[in-house]
Amino acid sequence: MIQTVLYDGSFPGFFAAVFEIYEYKIVEPDIQTEGSANISLFSTPHISIPDKAKALRVMKALQDKITVAAFGNFYRAYLSELPGIENVLFRYIKYVISSKDSVEKNFANPDVLMIQQTAHKTDREKHRMKAFIRFQKTKDELYYAIVQPDFNVLPLISSHFEKRYADQRWLIYDTRRKYGLYYDLKNVEEVNIAFNDQLQSPCALSTIYDEKEDIYQSLWRAYFDSVNIKARKNTKLHIQHMPKRYWRYLVEKQPG
Repeated sequence: MIQTVLYDGSFPGFFAAVFEIYEYKIVEPDIQTEGSANISLFSTPHISIPDKAKALRVMKALQDKITVAAFGNFYRAYLSELPGIENVLFRYIKYVISSKDSVEKNFANPDVLMIQQTAHKTDREKHRMKAFIRFQKTKDELYYAIVQPDFNVLPLISSHFEKRYADQRWLIYDTRRKYGLYYDLKNVEEVNIAFNDQLQSPCALSTIYDEKEDIYQSLWRAYFDSVNIKARKNTKLHIQHMPKRYWRYLVEKQPG
């Protein structure tokens, strides 16, 4: 009988849940995040308690059997947050640990293939976020950017922006997942802010803009207009490289 296993949604929490699946001999687990799970009326869920020691034991057992690159793909697949991805990751762990030889490139196994393909999708989203994030300056000299990536890629872009914008305070906020990254000129830390839809409106944002922000945005739009060769306009190719779902937060896509 399938038994739902609930965990706190964190990466260590997932590994602790895997440990408890073995510990309590749960034969058919269905791993889900607390708060978003669809639980059957006829089953009692197992609630996994976050435990660092348990998480580290499972994580080490996996890392001892696969390469650093394969573990990176595993992490990227986890960050995809696709429905059911935790069960794919759990079956992958079982498969890897029970195999004598390396199986990380055995793409005939559906879970190995799924993780590889999903990791590539997460990586593609990471690169798009690096390219499409547009900071805006507030009156207190904080550069902020609002994003809504399909996958949870903030952990993957943190070091990129920390190195690139090391001399200014910045905030990148994911409105879909309700958390962000804040850099204070020394460290990057995760933050949670009540960033509601009303606060994101152009009218509300205009009250916190730096007085020169409108000028910078106009210059940015003028630059894009100047490099856009109308005779070579290819809308289909343009959308392929810059999907419309990202336009909402791109300065060059807003009316001047």
